[in-house]
Amino acid sequence: MYIGDKVKVVCPYCGFGCKLIIDSQTLTVRPYKGEPNKGRICPKGLYAMEFALSKDRIKKPLKREKNVLKPVTWGQAMEEISHKLLEIREFYGPDAVAFIASSKTSNEENYLLQKIARLFGTNNIDNCARVCHEASVHALKITLGTGTQTNPYEDLENFGAILIWGYNPAESHPVVLEYIGNAKKKGAKIIVVDVRETITMNFADYKLLIKPGTDIVLANAMMHVIIQEELYNEEFIRKRTTGFSEIRMATMKYTPEYAERVTGIPAPLIREVAREFALAGSGAIMWGMGVTQHVSGVENVLAIIDLALLLGYIGERGGLYPMRGQNNVQGAAYMGALSEFLPSYIPLENEKFRKRVASLWGVNDLPTERGLYLTELWDAIERGDLMALYIVGENPAVSEANFAKVRKALRKLDLLVVQDLFMTQTARYAHYLLPASSFCEKEGSYMNSERRIQWSEKVLEPLNDSKPDWEILTMLGKALGLPGFDYSNVEEITVEYFRLFPELEEKSVEELKNSDGIFLPKKRLHTWEFTTPNGKARFMAVEQVPPWESTDEEYPFALTTVRVMNHYNTGEMTLRSPSLVKFMKEPAATINKEDAKKLDIKSGDLVEIETRRGKIRMKVEIGKVPQGVVAIPFHFKANRITNNALNKAGTSEFKFSAARIRKFKSERPTQDNYP
Repeated sequence: MYIGDKVKVVCPYCGFGCKLIIDSQTLTVRPYKGEPNKGRICPKGLYAMEFALSKDRIKKPLKREKNVLKPVTWGQAMEEISHKLLEIREFYGPDAVAFIASSKTSNEENYLLQKIARLFGTNNIDNCARVCHEASVHALKITLGTGTQTNPYEDLENFGAILIWGYNPAESHPVVLEYIGNAKKKGAKIIVVDVRETITMNFADYKLLIKPGTDIVLANAMMHVIIQEELYNEEFIRKRTTGFSEIRMATMKYTPEYAERVTGIPAPLIREVAREFALAGSGAIMWGMGVTQHVSGVENVLAIIDLALLLGYIGERGGLYPMRGQNNVQGAAYMGALSEFLPSYIPLENEKFRKRVASLWGVNDLPTERGLYLTELWDAIERGDLMALYIVGENPAVSEANFAKVRKALRKLDLLVVQDLFMTQTARYAHYLLPASSFCEKEGSYMNSERRIQWSEKVLEPLNDSKPDWEILTMLGKALGLPGFDYSNVEEITVEYFRLFPELEEKSVEELKNSDGIFLPKKRLHTWEFTTPNGKARFMAVEQVPPWESTDEEYPFALTTVRVMNHYNTGEMTLRSPSLVKFMKEPAATINKEDAKKLDIKSGDLVEIETRRGKIRMKVEIGKVPQGVVAIPFHFKANRITNNALNKAGTSEFKFSAARIRKFKSERPTQDNYP
């Protein structure tokens, strides 16, 4: 909605989904006073226009000729790309091609890319939800029937306790801290579990520093206390759940004393926290990558869900908050940009819904075999099964674990198309590079972590010869000869995807544009029943799953990755924002003071960190992490050395790698930690 010369847009950064008001004349930014950010904004949002106006923007379509990228017309690029894709399909089948969608592009654009993939004949369509919260989706669907956040942010202010687990909202989603702070003012107890002392812990009543990879032990020990002391919600369990007896038996051996030996958290503290959380009467559990990015990621989330079900902290009395990382990672998943799901997380084998989608698209049926997960693509390329890759707005050459393997695979492709704003590390391997427009040069809808769909308006015309992603994908669909790609404006795509969701059938695009958003399927889930076949939630007892690697004499440290406030993902946006760069410190590894003493290391020293996959150099700082742990920011070259072992949802174990550290003798400055 235009407000005079002021334009309302969705912030292009985190999954909280702040609205920004941008002056279309001066291009200055201020926060929107309505939902969800209520007049709050973080530094990234405040300076969001800077990267969009960067001189580094790709100006024209580029084609690689003899290892040199040369400008071509849009017409030539589309003709050649489509010809090559069709040729590969003809000789090797549609599954020789894969598509990576973007968690930063709109619902409409993600919807179009998965439509292209499936009409082309493959379910090889995925997005970076795979490397963040897909473990949460799997666990939530198994137990509750719906793989999403259960409650809106506003509910946080009314709960008696908030348990924040493996998640640092002060730096990941700064604005949500306002809601948590309001809850604390009303008397809520704030409990934080993390592998290091974070800024968020400054707000906590209880701080639990946990050894990486031991989350299940802590959750089971808390449940042990709650069950033994009969603090659980007997009526809720009886009426609305199944499987309680399994939990009671499975957690019996997880005493707080046992948990202390495994997790490093004192047994009396575990007991006190379990009692406080149970006696609060209502509560939320918020979690992030510290829970999901393990080989035990799905089991970690199951344990958290079990804890909430044990207390009846669902619906009006509580909520589960898997906090999403990017501004439209929830939307990308909801639009069907996942290899095992159609839109709305409907499984491919659901024939009734699949036929409905096919009919809407003008075909008889769609492919039913699960496609490759994002994290499976690289082995498929190495095997020769995958020959072409079309990437929209993602940078796997930096963001994937053990990225040397990814870069090797990208070199082997017969065709790599990258659609993006900048010459990213991934784009350096592309045969064709297509210049996309930024968030402020187009309009469309986005879905934040609480499932609120919001409309984002256009501030200015596309720079240079860039085009909105939906226009590029419409051109591609036409060039491939696919049905239903005659869109003349983005609203036509919105209307089409609305038709796939019963909750949106009576809604209009104008209603969306003139509101603070529409919740899909509704604001608060599971208040009366769960979306399981019998309407009840299912307890799923889980045992401790050890990390894929273990520390030993050769690699004595547990390496984990963390996020810092003024950086974002692989740095392509934030490093092109001069105002944010001023706030940035040089990335540093954090180690315990006792470990530093043993290694004769002091804050500011240059160290070399090595795992079985490689080594990087960076400065070190002494901080509050458990002994034997080293924490490094993931935004730059951290993923050269992270662990690409997968959990059952296809997510890599970014949060645990066996590592060693040595003091680097040269004190000269190094840029080794940057792309």
